[in-house]
Amino acid sequence: MNIKIWCTLIIIVFSFSCTSTNITSSWRQPDKEIVVSNLKKVLVVAFLDSETSRRKAEDQMVSYLNGKGIVSYNYLKEGFDKKNEDAIRKKIKADGFDGAITMRLIDVEKDEQYVRGNRSNFPIYYQNFSGYYHNMWSFYQTPGYFTTTKIYTIESNVYSIKDDKIIWSGLTETTNPDGVKKMTAEVAQAVYKQMIKEGFINKS
Repeated sequence: MNIKIWCTLIIIVFSFSCTSTNITSSWRQPDKEIVVSNLKKVLVVAFLDSETSRRKAEDQMVSYLNGKGIVSYNYLKEGFDKKNEDAIRKKIKADGFDGAITMRLIDVEKDEQYVRGNRSNFPIYYQNFSGYYHNMWSFYQTPGYFTTTKIYTIESNVYSIKDDKIIWSGLTETTNPDGVKKMTAEVAQAVYKQMIKEGFINKS
């Protein structure tokens, strides 16, 4: 008998296509599924490189959860001992969470490439034969430049609070994201599509 875990990452519906984010690997706990209609409460946690980025990512993920997502930066406040694993476990169970979604920045890879400039030769002096004959050419060149490609590797996990274990995990790569909000949206969409593909989501 399947143990059904609820989490509304699955109700993410985007009007744009995901062009710069791809799933590189994923894993699911066998015989686990997400049931949309039974969602109650989901904790959202982002581990990014700054507090501002973290808050933006959590706000973005919660916006997809139809009022049932809780951002960790408000829930696990400064007075709470985040290093006490047992206290965290008891708190989220006592507060009625069904699941938790995490997003963590694993790596940022930078690839710098030199783009050659365009060159063109053209005659500057065509008015008479002698000028043309002596090849009075002027050399023009558009300067080359360096371009840097940044690839962000994000780990996304889904946890069952009831079972106190991970039930889904995936790695994504996002190339040159246009800000935290866009990257979070693309990662969430890629994860959602992968869950659908794997049959991990039960939309009934």
